[in-house]
Amino acid sequence: MVKPTVISTFAGCGGSSLGYQQAGYRELLAVEWGDNAVKTFKANFPGIPVYHGDISKLGLEECLELSGVKPGELDVLDGSPPCQGFSTSGKRRISDPRNSLFMEFCRLLKGLKPKVFVVENVTGMVKGHMKQVFLDIMKTLRECGYDCVAQVMNAKWYGVPQARQRVIIIGTRKDLKKLPGHPKPTTKPIVASAAIDDLPLDELRMLDPKNEKWRLWKLCSPGNNMASVHPKKHWFDDHVAHPFRPFPTILATGRTYHWEKPGRLSIPMVKRACSFPDDFKLFGKYTTKWARLGNGVPPKLMEAVAIHIRDNFLNGANDKRNH
Repeated sequence: MVKPTVISTFAGCGGSSLGYQQAGYRELLAVEWGDNAVKTFKANFPGIPVYHGDISKLGLEECLELSGVKPGELDVLDGSPPCQGFSTSGKRRISDPRNSLFMEFCRLLKGLKPKVFVVENVTGMVKGHMKQVFLDIMKTLRECGYDCVAQVMNAKWYGVPQARQRVIIIGTRKDLKKLPGHPKPTTKPIVASAAIDDLPLDELRMLDPKNEKWRLWKLCSPGNNMASVHPKKHWFDDHVAHPFRPFPTILATGRTYHWEKPGRLSIPMVKRACSFPDDFKLFGKYTTKWARLGNGVPPKLMEAVAIHIRDNFLNGANDKRNH
């Protein structure tokens, strides 16, 4: 059986790539500019060519040559452009130059003409005044020759033990006459204790008792009778894992704490929370490793998307003419 093909832009450490690999795809090229991310990607995917540089400098001809495809042959073009310009945790300026990286993705999309494309980003892109940017993005994607639809997907329904909502845009080339869509939930949520209970607590990054976060953890911790009424309880709910719920969203800044002790999760725990395998190689200091995982696409979420695309849009299903 011939494996479907994919090119991954804004590849990061390889979260999306791992998802496609687990779904049986063959990745032809990864595009990433960050030095640590590229080092991490190459260590975990030694057989995949990497364009290490600014995507705006990657011309179509070079992309075709590196990946070994001709326009129209590629199955999937994947991209997770940097999301800081849209994130609700940032200033969310429409003029943020990082938002323009979508246009670089569209440039390659128009030239490569893949059968399907996938774009992943934060939910901030569809909220408030950023909605107009989102509508402009959808309009541009359609003008590239694609039917496309966006949906907010929560990773906790797809084998990721983390409540992480992301916007997933899927587009199908119009000449294929296949309507795009998203996978339905595939699993029940996996709670934090089930995901990491076999991992030791001695690798937690313990808080200094002089730290304000240590005081908050103590005041709002499980078993404390102030936990349900303390005005800072929302901090605990947002940043401390609950043993019988999925992890809260793992941010790149590394602010998620264990429920038993006032310490940040260990890197092995963060891998589990983000659905990366235990043997996934990471480099650098603790905060750098956390950022790689927090910025990455949860592999299990992308695996579900990739399987859905493979079975419904690359195998002759969902033909418009049958509707």
